[in-house]
Amino acid sequence: MKRFGEKLRTLRQQHGMSQGDVGDMLGVSQRHVSNMERGEKMPHVAMLLKISRIFDVSSDQLIKDELEL
Repeated sequence: MKRFGEKLRTLRQQHGMSQGDVGDMLGVSQRHVSNMERGEKMPHVAMLLKISRIFDVSSDQLIKDELEL
């Protein structure tokens, strides 16, 4: 799950969203999203599922380092 943050950043940028936009959708601050992208925080299961729904990717793609987006 080391690559989660970079995958989150890539998906966010591909969808033309700011960290604040993603934070609003997840019910967290922009800072929290920034921390996740830098690998300083990891999402809990419910948030991980929300992220996968927002970006229409599987949770496996988000958490398994060997799987690409």
